[in-house]
Amino acid sequence: MTVTNDDPIVQFKQWFDEAKEAEPDNPNAMTLATADARGRPSARMVLLKDVDERGFVFYTNLTSRKGEDLAANAQAALVFYWKSLTRQVRIEGAIEAVSHQEADDYYHSRPRLSQIGAWASKQSQPLEGRFELERRVAKYTAKFNVGTIPRPEFWSGFRVVPARIEFWQEEAFRLHDRALFTKLDNGWATEKLFP
Repeated sequence: MTVTNDDPIVQFKQWFDEAKEAEPDNPNAMTLATADARGRPSARMVLLKDVDERGFVFYTNLTSRKGEDLAANAQAALVFYWKSLTRQVRIEGAIEAVSHQEADDYYHSRPRLSQIGAWASKQSQPLEGRFELERRVAKYTAKFNVGTIPRPEFWSGFRVVPARIEFWQEEAFRLHDRALFTKLDNGWATEKLFP
């Protein structure tokens, strides 16, 4: 087993660093699973933008389907799968909003066209055609001609605060290695799982 650390965040960062070297595209891609107020699940790919002892951070339009799901049901699951390393990490936990400062800092680190895109996209809403999106991009490009583009109030980030983190390493004959970390008041409990 390549899980060598008692701290799952440190272990995740080790695997993530290896994935950055091994994966050709988007090693920070993760499946985000949410459920709405009625418990109907939904999953999609998003990009991890930060990880520390507090949790795993991503950003989105708050009026998107995932934003609405998380407003109604503040629990989520993440899955990372790095095919080239035959590794998977599953994370489950509560959702919390990032601070306004964190959201502002990340937003302003993005390319200018991505900032305009945040204003132009009515994420998850019906789109009549590509021209409608292009028209909105042109509108906000003109509006924010020069200078700093403010972060839209409807665009921010979420942190998945992990309660469970499972590391999975593929092994021969489907006898995979699995290590589960469960959050306790004073640290993490660790156990091995059958494949």
